[in-house]
Amino acid sequence: MLKIGEVASSTEIPIATIRYYERMGLLETPERTASGYRQYSEGVIKRLRFIHQAKSLGFTLNEIKELLSISVRPGNTCGAVRQQTEAKLADVEKKLQELQRIKRALLILNRECPGVGSRNECPILDALSQQIK
Repeated sequence: MLKIGEVASSTEIPIATIRYYERMGLLETPERTASGYRQYSEGVIKRLRFIHQAKSLGFTLNEIKELLSISVRPGNTCGAVRQQTEAKLADVEKKLQELQRIKRALLILNRECPGVGSRNECPILDALSQQIK
């Protein structure tokens, strides 16, 4: 059995984050010693690494909770996991399109600004102050 500090050290995940994951239901509530220390099994390290890796791929904590649920629910197949991944891919594509739109708008604003003169005559500030149509 491991104490929370040992788990945090092994996974490089802060203690506060581990406690948060417990509150969110991503980790089972650990057993406690008579003095109140949390005691974790070795399996929690694998689960925390799963959570960390999924977060690094952009999955939200709720999505990760669903993936974890799929992984232990009898009768689930790889197809259920693939559906979650496809939904995340669609979300990423949407965000990329939005970032491209933002980039184009910022490039246009930047080209219109000479970079000299009074801030009262700044075309960027002026454009940002305009009503959106």
